[in-house]
Amino acid sequence: MNKFTQLLGSGLLITCAACGNPSADAGTSTAAQPAGNPFEGKKVLVAYYSHSGNTQAVARQIAQTVGGDLFAIETVQTYPDAYNQLTAQAQKEIRAGFMPELKNTVPNMAQYEVVFIGSPNWWATYAPAVKSFLAQYDFSGKQLVPFFTHGGGGMQNCESDMHKQLPQAHFLQAATFPGRSRGADEKQLANWLNKLLQ
Repeated sequence: MNKFTQLLGSGLLITCAACGNPSADAGTSTAAQPAGNPFEGKKVLVAYYSHSGNTQAVARQIAQTVGGDLFAIETVQTYPDAYNQLTAQAQKEIRAGFMPELKNTVPNMAQYEVVFIGSPNWWATYAPAVKSFLAQYDFSGKQLVPFFTHGGGGMQNCESDMHKQLPQAHFLQAATFPGRSRGADEKQLANWLNKLLQ
């Protein structure tokens, strides 16, 4: 069992303890970076938008494993809870290129060298809230690491659309995970993290 798998397994219950409340993470920090971490010595941010808690669960796993700070991207206007209303609004916003207003910002974004960016897959791309987030900051000199959760659609255009929005940014390989309240499969997550800086 490799180091990442061991670290993920040891912290899984803590990781998913508050999956239902994305705002709980805003501005919080995780413990010191574990041994064997490829991002050791770097300042890491794990920013994510999560409507149902699935993307938040993966974000918490990543932050705990790489020793990053968590940041929940939150919109001023909340989305409907009802599935049909949510999907209709999301589709309309995505087609229009709409970027919702966000109610929070990252304190001192300049300090971060690596930024993980998480989003659910909505209509084959990332959520409008994440588009707003990406438009707010200068990512020059940073390594950006996208990750996505999905309900069966996989990656689709999520990664390529993010590259189009930030054509000059330095991206590391994106990953996608089935949306589950308990987060990502430990081995899948560990394999992805291990490969990022190889």
